[in-house]
Order: sequence, then C-alpha cells, then structure tokens
Amino acid sequence: MKKTKTGRVTSDRMEQTIVVRVEENLLHPRYHKHVTRHVKFYAHDAQQQAGVGDLVRIEECRPLSRMKRWRLVEIVEKAEG
Repeated sequence: MKKTKTGRVTSDRMEQTIVVRVEENLLHPRYHKHVTRHVKFYAHDAQQQAGVGDLVRIEECRPLSRMKRWRLVEIVEKAEG
C-alpha cells in the first residue's frame, strides 16, 4: 500500500512539478497544546493541471528526480479565482 497525503499547492512554476505543503496537527508531548507542523513535498504533475492554492492528494512513487518522490493523484478542490 502506497502512502498518500493531502495538502495545498504552494508553487507550480516548475515544469511538471508542484510543491505541496502538508500540515499535521498534533499534541505537544509535554505542554499538551495543539501544534501545527508542515512539510513540503515535490510532486510530479505530468499534465500541469494543478495551480497554486489547490487542495491535492499525492502518492509516493519511485524517485523521479533528486527531490521528487511523489506524484499527483487528484485535485480535491480547485482554488478560487
């Protein structure tokens, strides 16, 4: 089973590549406060259909370049405008 993640596109300026910011909310182990962490993933977008602000689902795949290890599965929600 391949891992999937959902996040927002922060950049689509590269050819066939998007940058996806995935956020996770977790509880701090000591202070028991909710903390938001984020990680950026480089994902392959062959048709160049995702734009900045879109909510997308990405899936892990074989290494496609030095930084790309994910590919775009679907656009969950298009950004307004």
